[in-house]
Amino acid sequence: MGEVNFEEAVCRMALMQVKGLGLAGCRTLINAMGSAKAVFDYAGDLKSYVHGLSHEILSEICDKKIFDKPKREIDFIVKNGIRILLDNEEDYPSRLRDCKDAPLYVFFKGNANLNSLHVVSIVGTRRSTDYGRNLCRDFVHELYGQCPETVIVSGLAYGIDIEAHRAALADGMCTIGVMAHGLDRIYPLQHRQTAVEMLECGGLLTEYLSGTRPERFNFVQRNRIVAGLCDAVVVVESALHGGALITASLANGYNRECYAFPGRISDACSAGCNNLIAGNNAKLLTSASDFVKDMIWMNTSEMMKPRPVQRQLFVELNDEEKRILDLLRDKGDMQINSLVLEAGIPVNRLVVMMFELEMKGVVQVLAGNVYKAI
Repeated sequence: MGEVNFEEAVCRMALMQVKGLGLAGCRTLINAMGSAKAVFDYAGDLKSYVHGLSHEILSEICDKKIFDKPKREIDFIVKNGIRILLDNEEDYPSRLRDCKDAPLYVFFKGNANLNSLHVVSIVGTRRSTDYGRNLCRDFVHELYGQCPETVIVSGLAYGIDIEAHRAALADGMCTIGVMAHGLDRIYPLQHRQTAVEMLECGGLLTEYLSGTRPERFNFVQRNRIVAGLCDAVVVVESALHGGALITASLANGYNRECYAFPGRISDACSAGCNNLIAGNNAKLLTSASDFVKDMIWMNTSEMMKPRPVQRQLFVELNDEEKRILDLLRDKGDMQINSLVLEAGIPVNRLVVMMFELEMKGVVQVLAGNVYKAI
């Protein structure tokens, strides 16, 4: 776990409060100046670096009161054991960082590895049926049998979301709830006990500061994080319209795999899934075995078993493998999250690459997912 740059975190939170700037505008300023702190350090000269900034935006950036709420937020997260992860730090979810509209920071409380090898988001209608709930439980249970270290992501909402979280907990799998509000509350309140259990086996994540209410628009925004955190989205049940379909659309836009369970054509709760499949916007899903096979996932427990490695005399490496090996030789032993950040390769693909390099006898894996060039 890396050290938190609280100064940069405060500046990022302050920037996000500037009216009319938005996430894209904040990112433009940070890219132009090198950091959010530099934006405020050189606030008086911003016009010479970034064109088109309005007087109102510049005025807000120069107003010291803009730091009041972010500073209170730092006090809140420190007091409550919450981590803030910045998108330029190694602990930030690497899959999410690849999305063009990724948050500048996220708040996380829990013990899950956000950069786990296998992450799947399970979403669906809030008005789930027995058919959908049984599908969800069976899928998670079967997935646990094949890839037990898979992290299950959902939105802690009624219906399929909460069923996915509870099914994961029942099998001892890590599960992460993505919130549409601050971590000072649980919504809906009826799911509080499940949320507490998730802190011990997974966690809760949000981009929103404490005090943020669960407004309708926030749930739409939240869905992009549900889609961005994972390797694949699984839609269990959905009507013709709903948040699950928005998440599926976002997943396709992020080049994530998307799957849907089919249902009877007469069932309103399956109409959205059937449409996704018919429109080739989701692959038809019938079991976790088919899912694992299609994703070309290896059993994580099998991957972690020690294997005899014989160094090849003439090792052929592709350009990405050479770049990884050069990084390890230049910088020394590196933890997997540091490699993700330095190489700019998503963690799920990088872990497979490291496994191949280990089999070729050119790297060695040490404790804590640290890699060493041989």
